[in-house]
Amino acid sequence: MLGIFLDTETNGLNPFKHSLLEIAYKIIDVGTGALIAEFETVVHQSDEVWNKSDPESLKVNGFTHEKLQTGRPAHEVAREIIEAFTLLGVKRHQAIFICQNPSFDRAFFSQLIDPDLQEALNWPYHWLDLASMYWAESIRQKTRYPWETGVSKDRIAATYRLPSEARPHRAINGVNHLLLCYEAVVGFPLGKNPS
Repeated sequence: MLGIFLDTETNGLNPFKHSLLEIAYKIIDVGTGALIAEFETVVHQSDEVWNKSDPESLKVNGFTHEKLQTGRPAHEVAREIIEAFTLLGVKRHQAIFICQNPSFDRAFFSQLIDPDLQEALNWPYHWLDLASMYWAESIRQKTRYPWETGVSKDRIAATYRLPSEARPHRAINGVNHLLLCYEAVVGFPLGKNPS
């Protein structure tokens, strides 16, 4: 089974108002931990989109207007992702999305690739989140309960004595940190860490 470990950076938290600025993913064999493919890019947005930015979100990810101008057009990014997923056999029952906050990432990913097209391509519709995995494992282990430690990715990392995510928040940093935390919480039963 393939795991699509995905993260996005945006210019705000509201997918009805804000837009995707950056996307990254690594496709991993969740049995062995082998890296199958990786992708990262900045997505160009218009000045009109940029002017709707939430300043607090930009503080977190460090995006500037100049950095955004280096991005690629959304339709090119979408086409490349579709081609890569097709080539790699990303399909329902053979792959799954894994994120820190899938309700957030999925909404912005769907700005790039329409949900109806995702369905037509038979892409996975399950988006799993690390926090729930950590929650279940913490309850099972009966060591430190998740409501005592918190479930942010950095809090999960601290519980496992892992470093915090690199700053500023960038999509590939988020993916790499997600993989580090995922290996600590869930692991790759047939192999080792892919990074």
